[in-house]
Amino acid sequence: MDKQQLRQQIRTQLSRMTGQQRIDKSQKACKELIETPEFRKANMIMAYLSLPNETDTAPFILYAWQHNKTIAVPKISWQQRHMIAVEINSLETGIATEAGGLRNPVTGVPVPPEDIDLVVAPALAFDKKGNRLGRGGSYYDRFFQHEKLRAIKCGLAFSEQLLDSVPAVEHDQPVDMLITDQGVTYFNKK
Repeated sequence: MDKQQLRQQIRTQLSRMTGQQRIDKSQKACKELIETPEFRKANMIMAYLSLPNETDTAPFILYAWQHNKTIAVPKISWQQRHMIAVEINSLETGIATEAGGLRNPVTGVPVPPEDIDLVVAPALAFDKKGNRLGRGGSYYDRFFQHEKLRAIKCGLAFSEQLLDSVPAVEHDQPVDMLITDQGVTYFNKK
């Protein structure tokens, strides 16, 4: 099965989850995340602003702010096909909904990659080696390749998104760990 077929299969599977299942599984996954030493040690965390069918990041972002952690999120430049991290202080203001429902910060202070301790990344699927199948834009792959990025790369997903394998090519960048509603898996412990 090629990447496009697998993406469609995963989207279909995720669309069958009820809203309550998403809420429950998101809360479990966020609880798993905040209990990791990687989260506890991190001062600057880059997290995604979740789409409706993704694991909701709001619970751990709010928890992080309550515990004096700084949150950055991806800011996408569609024209340049480029992603940077920008600091945010609210999930309610300064966020625009753009192409495909993506929530993109309108403003925010850019965060140098070397200041990020933990990157929490989405994907349509992850495999047991840490490979991720994204939405096809390679934004995270390019960001993960930044020469100054030393952060731990963490996937966050529903357990249904963990597969035996996903198609991966040379430029695809794996994560170091994966958090789901069923626990934590380490791939390349830093």
